Amino acid sequence: MRIVVSEFISLDGVVQAPGGPDEDRDGGFVHGGWTHPFFDPETVGGAFADTVSRADALLYGRRTWQTMAAAWPGRAGDPFADRMNSLPKYVVSGTLTDADLTWENTTLIPGGEALGRIRALREGAGGDLVVMGSPTLVRTLIAEGLVDELRLVVMPVLLGGGKSVFPADGGLRTLELVSSVSSPAGAQVVTYRTAARS
Repeated sequence: MRIVVSEFISLDGVVQAPGGPDEDRDGGFVHGGWTHPFFDPETVGGAFADTVSRADALLYGRRTWQTMAAAWPGRAGDPFADRMNSLPKYVVSGTLTDADLTWENTTLIPGGEALGRIRALREGAGGDLVVMGSPTLVRTLIAEGLVDELRLVVMPVLLGGGKSVFPADGGLRTLELVSSVSSPAGAQVVTYRTAARS
């Protein structure tokens, strides 16, 4: 499988709470829902739908999974929601238990087993294993060289601080630009491929 990271991201690299004001207030973050002025159904929505249509499975950190699990099951009957609900899902957590997995087709990956289990998924058969949000998990995956592609929706806004998906470890990582599309509202949908697997 290919690990594909899909993120809404500000010009200053923040991915925290793109969807709503109370999504994630960690660190006193007050700009939740910052993507809304720049979201258009065709370019931005189309990129998101395309990513999900190519997914064979979804991978989340605990907080993002809980946000998604609270939102998508209630939207059943919509083709996109049905796709989100039916895909196999994996959640990395040190606190959730199997009893907490209320979103259909979800498998728990205990935090201490995460890298080994994710490596095994990546080495197995299948298409895209898509990671959305989940900044702590994505930072770890990038640091460990486990991300094959970054699909970023870069919004024309500076947020002045917040959670990022990029490791701050001084490592140099070169990416190859695969595609770039501009939206009427000024968002850039860019896809980068990481170095080939060794």
